[in-house]
Amino acid sequence: MRRLDKGAPLRAAMKAAGLDIPRLAAKTKDVDPEGEGLSRSLVGFIAGQGKTAREECSDRAAELIALALNREVDDLFLTPVFTLPESTSTRRSQTGEQQKPELPQRLMKQSELSEFLRKSPSWIDKQIQEARERGEIWPGLIYVGTSRRFDPHAVLDAMRRQSTAA
Repeated sequence: MRRLDKGAPLRAAMKAAGLDIPRLAAKTKDVDPEGEGLSRSLVGFIAGQGKTAREECSDRAAELIALALNREVDDLFLTPVFTLPESTSTRRSQTGEQQKPELPQRLMKQSELSEFLRKSPSWIDKQIQEARERGEIWPGLIYVGTSRRFDPHAVLDAMRRQSTAA
């Protein structure tokens, strides 16, 4: 999930509830059915404003924060439209058509694709290497001279097919 307005609604809700980062982190533990909650540092990254602030967080983190603040998730976070296979560090959900981002109509650099997919560049490198070891070319990978470029449509289509086959 992505913070709305660089986290301003989240910080306003924290202020209205009289909670600072440590207290909000403690309250997420109280509302978490698993009793784990979120760490102070994670809450700080999500609620923060500086260089270390994170624009995105997992669905679980957003839900726990919203519960702890007695707010709706949609009041604090923007949920992505399309889903990708879950990694161990992220969770995603679907939302309505009004928030659907435009898929780029051009080839992307690896750094752009990484940001677009919300995956690390090393994750992309690993996928390319695994495909190479199987004697395949990773879907959407195109070499332009010695530079790698990616067709985001082909990558997403392949990832969706893979997630439905699993």
